[in-house]
Amino acid sequence: MDASRSRRRTGAALLLLVAGCATALAPDQTRVSTGGGANPPIPLPDVAGQVEIRRTTYGVPQILAENLRAAAFALAYVQLEDYGPGIIEGLQAARGRMALVEGRDRVDADARSRLRHARAVETFPLLHEDTREIYQGFAEGVNHFIRANNADLPEWMRPDFTAYDVLARDVAWPSEGAMNSFRARIEASPDTPPLLVENGGAWLPLSTAGTPTDAPLDGFALLVEEAQDDQNVGSNAWALAPSRTTSGNAILLRNPHLAWTAGYYEAHVRVPGKLDFYGDYRIGGPFTVIGGFNPFLGFATTNNSTRPHEFYAFRAHPELTDYLLVDDAAIPLKREVVTVEVREGDAILTETREFLTSPFGPVVHRAGGFVYVFRPAANGEYRAGEQWLRMMQATNLEEWRNAMDIQARTTSNFTYADRDGNILYVWVSAPPALPHPAGGDSLAILATRTDQVWADLVPFDSLPQVLNPPGGYVHNENDSPHFANLNAVLDHSFSFWVQDPAFRLRSQHAAELLHNERVFSLEDVVETKHSMRMLLADRVKDDLMAAVARTSPTGEVAAALDLMSAWGNDVAPGSRGALLFETWWSRYNSLMDDEEPHAVPWNEEEPATTPRGLADPVRAAEAFVWAVPETARRFGSWDVAWGEVHRVRRGEVDVPVGGCGGALGCFRVLNFTTAEDGKRVVNGGDGWVIAVEFGEQPRAYSVLGYGQSPDPESPFHANQAAMFAAGEMKPVLWSEAEIEGATVYRYHPGEEW
Repeated sequence: MDASRSRRRTGAALLLLVAGCATALAPDQTRVSTGGGANPPIPLPDVAGQVEIRRTTYGVPQILAENLRAAAFALAYVQLEDYGPGIIEGLQAARGRMALVEGRDRVDADARSRLRHARAVETFPLLHEDTREIYQGFAEGVNHFIRANNADLPEWMRPDFTAYDVLARDVAWPSEGAMNSFRARIEASPDTPPLLVENGGAWLPLSTAGTPTDAPLDGFALLVEEAQDDQNVGSNAWALAPSRTTSGNAILLRNPHLAWTAGYYEAHVRVPGKLDFYGDYRIGGPFTVIGGFNPFLGFATTNNSTRPHEFYAFRAHPELTDYLLVDDAAIPLKREVVTVEVREGDAILTETREFLTSPFGPVVHRAGGFVYVFRPAANGEYRAGEQWLRMMQATNLEEWRNAMDIQARTTSNFTYADRDGNILYVWVSAPPALPHPAGGDSLAILATRTDQVWADLVPFDSLPQVLNPPGGYVHNENDSPHFANLNAVLDHSFSFWVQDPAFRLRSQHAAELLHNERVFSLEDVVETKHSMRMLLADRVKDDLMAAVARTSPTGEVAAALDLMSAWGNDVAPGSRGALLFETWWSRYNSLMDDEEPHAVPWNEEEPATTPRGLADPVRAAEAFVWAVPETARRFGSWDVAWGEVHRVRRGEVDVPVGGCGGALGCFRVLNFTTAEDGKRVVNGGDGWVIAVEFGEQPRAYSVLGYGQSPDPESPFHANQAAMFAAGEMKPVLWSEAEIEGATVYRYHPGEEW
């Protein structure tokens, strides 16, 4: 491949970044001129010769390295080839230097990042040598890319990134959002401290008069009041035991639902004797895998709801400034002053920010004689990458669980399958073992003694989990852990915070596909994953038709009712009736004005068959009469096919697609944005999907709907879009023979393709 074609691989991404970035240099920065803007060849470092990149048919990097450092070097390089220097921006932010690029608006974030970066510098020597090699190699790969593309990059991008900068992105740090929200509550009601206090061994709310009350705890919103999340965001994951597969091998499915800008990046990294892992390496780092497999096992994550933190209120010492009064002793607060360089025009100025911390966590607010402190789990935890590496290297369930015992990953459901035939679901959090009731995000615990403050996390083995259950399946679609298997429903009797039982329509759709005696091949799993049913229609359409029929409809309404009768309750591209139903449901919900829309709401006694029916047939019929002309107005006719409106458009691809939102009970969740021509174009939901069977060697299928690169000039930008829209997946290349047979480009990092 010639140099001009090579530059086109990343040209669009580079130009976008150059257009939006400052180009002046900080005083300590220099830049080598390349004269005329060309990128002349640069010498390859030794590490580049220790790894080969093979790009196969769909652009998936197959990285074969002599050591972990070289593998990470290549992984950084290919990510930058495909995604451009936004990755460099992320590392610049991680080391707290974006105010030199974007100015004063980044000072606060830079100051916080510098504290986090200092933690990375402090803890880096504590990591295993393998983990350190990967962080080092990734930084070196970034620097090599900068040198190789110097003329095309903003001048502030210099090849001086370190392993500390990469590690800093993986260091856990207190949530600014959680602290800001709690501070806002206090400031909004300064005369009503949001406290729980111990009173004679009982924990009670504090009254406005400053004394404990006898009010019931549940009246004080002790648990997090979570708004219903967007059901189109999240993931699906299944694991099938050998008893449920035609081959007698376990099968794992992962199917995330995030924006098509989320940065899923499919790659295979092989280091003989050290690592052989295929999966998602989320753009920006070497360890941000959320699903994948090795020769022995695989795992998949889905989003969950956790609350691994508490807020505490300590009494300020009555005589000493910046001291707490705990155990009748003065406990000092630590004041840290951080200096940040900031660009203002052509000048480089400095600003300082102060951070106040206690031995129990960062100080959120001080008022009324109280010091409010945020105590999150895993504060400063630096071993996330190390945990991921051990999970990726595990050869059996025991080794994988030992890796999970590190508990550096504090969120997500994990679904697991292995070559030994084990399947597992586990709700992962880092829940504190509380010595008091949960304060949630609404109340602080008034702590006067150290033993009133949580000190330990609940062990991994105590988390909600289901191992090898009857029926041979586990699944999760972002709901609570209780219904991962309907033969082994978990009691809600945990000693720590776990979200309340919930089993929404997308989860129930999965259960209907799995909670049976069907035996699946890997190809069956792929086909079943693309189920086009709209489960909501199964639950309410009969009531809708009866309600409309009672109005003795005529004309188009009567014809539309006939369409509903003929419609198969699906959202396949050729389906006629789905758009009318969706328009009707939206109108009916608005008429219900936050009232329960179903005749039978969801309940734990019937978790897989509720909600069902319509609570108000009169309003349902009224909404249908409105929806018929409204659907025609929006989409040209009320019987328009789903795929006429819903499209995958990427590059030159413009094709119909089936799928809908999770709230409608679709398992294949797709999000859409409305284009200028009125069509709905996929911009999220299903994106990277993988299904793997664990035989003597793994056998898998995958698809990355938006391709390996967001660069429209890349050959790997839109070459999976039509396949994705058609519900098809490509065979994953695993063996050397398969990889060699499909290799399109072969090179060392920095060489031309």
